[in-house]
Amino acid sequence: MWGQGQIMGVLRSLIFLLSFQLLHMAKGSMVWLNESGYEDLVVAVNPSVPEDANIILNTMTMIRDASNYLFEATKHRFFFKSVKIILPKTWKKNSTYSRLKTESYNKADVIIADPYLKYGDDPYTLQYGGCAMKGRYIHFTPNFLLNSSLVKVYGERGRVFVHEWAHLRWGVFDEYNNNAPFYVSENARVEATRCSAGVTGKPIFRNCIGNQCATRECQYDGQLYEAGCVFLPDLNQNSKNSIMYMQYLPSVVEFCDKNTHNHEAPNMQNKMCNYRSTWEIIMESDDFRNSSVVNGLAPPFETTFQLMQTQDRAVSLVLDVSGSMLSYNRITNLRTAAEVFLIQIIEVGSRVGIVTFESSAYERSPLVQITSVATRQRLVQNLPTTAGGGTNICSGIEKGLQIITTAIGTTYGSEIVLLTDGEDSSMSVCRERVRESGAIIHTIALGPAAAKELEEFSNITGGLQLYAVDVDVPSKLVEAFSEITTGSGDISEQSIQLESKDQEVNSLGWINNTVTIDKTVGNDTFFVFSWSKTQPFFLVRDPKGKEYGSSDFTVDSSNLKTARLGINGTAEVGDWHYYIQNVDTTLQTLSVTVTSRAASSDVSPVILQAYMERTNTAPYPVVVYAEVSQNFLPVLGATVIATIEKDGADAVSLPLFDSGTGADMTKNDGIYSRYFTALSGDGRYSLKVSAQGRNQTIRLGRRQNRALYVPGYIENGKIQMNAPRPELADEEIQANLESFSRTSTSSIKLDNTGSSSPGFPPCKITDLDAYIENGSIVLTWTAPGGDFDSGQADHYIIKSGTDLLSLRDEFDSATSVDFSHLIPQEAGSTETLKFKPENLTIENGTVIYIAMRAVDDTNLISDTSNIAKATWFIPPKASVPSDDEDNTSDGVNITLIVAVVAGCVVLVCIIVSSTVCILQNQKKRRDPAIRM
Repeated sequence: MWGQGQIMGVLRSLIFLLSFQLLHMAKGSMVWLNESGYEDLVVAVNPSVPEDANIILNTMTMIRDASNYLFEATKHRFFFKSVKIILPKTWKKNSTYSRLKTESYNKADVIIADPYLKYGDDPYTLQYGGCAMKGRYIHFTPNFLLNSSLVKVYGERGRVFVHEWAHLRWGVFDEYNNNAPFYVSENARVEATRCSAGVTGKPIFRNCIGNQCATRECQYDGQLYEAGCVFLPDLNQNSKNSIMYMQYLPSVVEFCDKNTHNHEAPNMQNKMCNYRSTWEIIMESDDFRNSSVVNGLAPPFETTFQLMQTQDRAVSLVLDVSGSMLSYNRITNLRTAAEVFLIQIIEVGSRVGIVTFESSAYERSPLVQITSVATRQRLVQNLPTTAGGGTNICSGIEKGLQIITTAIGTTYGSEIVLLTDGEDSSMSVCRERVRESGAIIHTIALGPAAAKELEEFSNITGGLQLYAVDVDVPSKLVEAFSEITTGSGDISEQSIQLESKDQEVNSLGWINNTVTIDKTVGNDTFFVFSWSKTQPFFLVRDPKGKEYGSSDFTVDSSNLKTARLGINGTAEVGDWHYYIQNVDTTLQTLSVTVTSRAASSDVSPVILQAYMERTNTAPYPVVVYAEVSQNFLPVLGATVIATIEKDGADAVSLPLFDSGTGADMTKNDGIYSRYFTALSGDGRYSLKVSAQGRNQTIRLGRRQNRALYVPGYIENGKIQMNAPRPELADEEIQANLESFSRTSTSSIKLDNTGSSSPGFPPCKITDLDAYIENGSIVLTWTAPGGDFDSGQADHYIIKSGTDLLSLRDEFDSATSVDFSHLIPQEAGSTETLKFKPENLTIENGTVIYIAMRAVDDTNLISDTSNIAKATWFIPPKASVPSDDEDNTSDGVNITLIVAVVAGCVVLVCIIVSSTVCILQNQKKRRDPAIRM
């Protein structure tokens, strides 16, 4: 067992792990804080959005209003100083639009794009990480910016922007919960999930028959209100909190702080941030530490805007051909990977040039516009085939910038793809030149000896940072080049990697596998086979049984270890089978790469994006993320496998999960995650993620973390209902997807990790649940691992109490739960425990809180879990601070209609009955027989 001092020593040594660089930051924000003002906020309009000047004007108005609101909300500390708006190249040219520099749609902080489905105007922020970790981007729809009626249901646009900005910049979370709008409080009352608890209003049920709707009081269903019950706030409030709950309310001008925070509410802010307020998290941010209060009642500067427009790509390949490139087949693999880039990846209309460097740099091809297959082939002929000499990276960069300037007159908005395998002590010489160029530099580090400073060029220009391990075949380099696609946001232009696989195969051995081409892709489909020694036998069979043999493939005469098959037109939808046999007498390495493009610009393809990131809290593990989506909507049920590699270390295969446990923050958001703990020292690590969809794969119709759609409000005692949220059909909420295959690549560079993998504790349990059954408390949770979410914990520590904050802050001294019979299962398993609390009688009004920790076999202890609450109320008292008011209708009062109609029917019946009786009596008097 380790003592506390030893454990703290390990944690102190791991503090140094914060020295890191993130690679492949496709959404790397360029925003920086300049004397309390945010500069270079980037807003990008998706190419599919039709041109509309009001989108620009309303965006400007929204951010100006947001700047004033943010200034007030942060107690005169932050505002928006400068904003860049990127317009797509599909919009008309305008002399007032600037050319892009290092900005791009892919790195924008705010995206304006149509929803995939007709009714999807909810603003949202995509968040991968935990509390205090920055988000990826904010998403608004054009309709949100243009349709003024949506202000009634979301609030003023500037206020909504600040709500989303807090997600993006400071990593705080929503204080409402669409899935749990009410909860039972400690004092046996049903409360609305909100912050602060002082927001007044009333729970209301809306009943609609056709287009006629009426409201009534909510009824109980067990301990809570019936499904469909909503909380209507009073429009006029005394409460100033909170922006992360309902910025819609005019009185709300602050974030919840330590004094006003509602720690009982079952919302994401409490779950993710350990029951701490949003303002506490903001105050701990780098922004807060590096700023001060600004004097004055308004921001000291008006927000300025710069309109920019995307242009066709101008790319210079700057390739290392120094002597070290002769090792490990590097020069051959480089040529193959660059050929794939030129033939399959770079988009039509782009301009591409080629530069090689060793001790000096040489122009091998000026920038040429891609207009045909012949253009691509001519560029391929200029790729290097030999290597020799020293390494002068700056000379290569300078030559690459020169050929771009010659072609288009500027380097602004251009790209350099810089590949090297060697060291260069003089790289700092051109750092400032790179910074001023306005060009984006994507770096590819090949092998273990690539310059340690290489990523600096990508860091200062916002480029991709990629790494390929040394292997005998080009597959690793091909994966890296395949990630360097257009940053314009036009998915229909991008090449999509469906398959990438390399394998050592014995003599006469086979690689037999399947790659799925779904209906969203199929244009420009290529199969590329490579080998390390002797050309193998290979065969491809399409879903209809058509076969493609070696005679259908093209083998480059200058590169005799790669064969390419291009499929004419749009490839058949279904499973494509490929078969490769090693006919060499010895073992050799074989590889397969399959790429394609969207089948149509009208249907968005399924997209896979892979990332690796270091968390910002001790002991700083690496987290692997893979986002699977279709036009911003999450794809669920995919099989997602990550492979992490490092030169000199064994590859690690890691299944990723979208379970809401372990490293995964939110269940069913299309982001599959896992901790990576098998570190093998400092250096670069490459990541390849493959995603396979089969019949059980579905696409959700809405994101879960969307903005609050306010159902209505109460003003002067009268209920004012907004239009109901547009409903989606069942097939839209969960649409079944066909089978698909996708591959994506990323990298990370780690420093100061030590010579071996550090010890990691079990991960925090985030889904602990508790309920009372037959006088016992039943707990369920997902088992953590011995190292975060891998392996198996040694034992648990479970505590209970009657006060949530006391249990959080004084866990060690809380009452222990006896569970001596429980042995932790493998990570990811469902655990269940049933126990009777000691010295506590469960009766009406009982509230008990439970929390737990997991301990591994070296006595490393996890963080305290989420705090579960078990309650027993029969029935709870309904209470939300409110003024009493009568039920009202937002159309015609259905109850009144029914009553009036019923009364009329009764009255008619009485009249008819009376009339019949009178007539019958008169007839009897006239007819003696009848009288008798």
